[in-house]
Amino acid sequence: MTELRDAVLCAPLRTPVGRYGGALATLSAERLAAHVVKALLERTGLPGDAVDDVIFGQCYPTMEAAPIGRVAALDAGLPVTATGYQLDRRCGAGLQAVVNAAMQVQTGVSDLVIAGGVESMSNAPYYTEEGRRGLPTGGLRLHDALSRGRERAGGELHITPDGNIGSAEVLRREYGIGRERQDAYALQSHQRAVAAQQSGAFDAEIVPVEVPGRKGTTLVERDEHPRADTSLEALAALRPALGKKDPTSTVTAGNASGQNDAAAATIVTTPERAAELGLTPMVRLVTWAVAGVEPQRFGIGPVPAARKALARAGLTFADLDVIELNEAFAVQVLACVDEWSLDGEDPRLNPRGSGISIGHPLGATGVRMLATLAHELVDLDGRLALETMCIGGGQGLAAIFERV
Repeated sequence: MTELRDAVLCAPLRTPVGRYGGALATLSAERLAAHVVKALLERTGLPGDAVDDVIFGQCYPTMEAAPIGRVAALDAGLPVTATGYQLDRRCGAGLQAVVNAAMQVQTGVSDLVIAGGVESMSNAPYYTEEGRRGLPTGGLRLHDALSRGRERAGGELHITPDGNIGSAEVLRREYGIGRERQDAYALQSHQRAVAAQQSGAFDAEIVPVEVPGRKGTTLVERDEHPRADTSLEALAALRPALGKKDPTSTVTAGNASGQNDAAAATIVTTPERAAELGLTPMVRLVTWAVAGVEPQRFGIGPVPAARKALARAGLTFADLDVIELNEAFAVQVLACVDEWSLDGEDPRLNPRGSGISIGHPLGATGVRMLATLAHELVDLDGRLALETMCIGGGQGLAAIFERV
């Protein structure tokens, strides 16, 4: 067997993260994806004919852009020789795109791949599967893709009728994590993200987006989701989403991730090919792991996934300089750090915020986190980072990156 090559990542970029129905809502997922690919080429000077494949994670596709990796490649002006595809590992889709790209490079199948993720949750479809069999009595029923995906990610045998929020409440009961602790963590996330915005820490990773409108074009340059005006009092005033059904519930819109719009992408190649093309690698993939857990406890997925990845690399949490754990819910983050015997205030943990504050555009989140992580390692003079996330339907994904 041929020895595996090193896979390095160059120029991870992302759009600002837009609120649900916010500044980026009028742009389709394919436009966001094509925009970040085009920006990647422009910023690096990468010739289009050097791109072998384009892989994009996306969780709520439509047939307006199937498969979105190929569509983004063509719409960004890449030659027809650049192939592409779309994948879905729910919240882990973007990171899985990076891992797949790395494996293609490591095995010699590809020399250079653009890996990305995109989601326009503002434009997630409503759909029906009934129309081709004739109109049923009472007319066609439309399903909301957003809620349906959360309920059915575990299949027929593991349906979660209360969606991911219900699963978060399962962890709240199991780990005894109260509302005050969740809200305090959510406040910390917003404070860290706002501080990063104000200091310009996100500037190097963000690609501005022009959004056409009736009154002219608006340039979106900053994440919309972080709230500088939030407080413990404001968070405490929010009602739990499942409060009517369960008076002990604690998950609110304030201590959970948002529904968002964004795209992100990076170049994955070998160190040698990067040097030939004048690219500067930021990190290399050390190893990765995926793990399965009960769909009703999906938020704990990072625990076994991270354990497997760290063991493969011969590392422990003490060796890490940055820990990027996506914040699907504050209670989910706290359950994981409790299992890891870490402090929720650990400065290595999401030093610039994450899903609660920055937002969680599902398919894009893994690559958004990677872009943030790579720049954090440089700015904090760190060497090793863990990126990990829980996945609806009961999975966890983790990857370890080393600064180069």
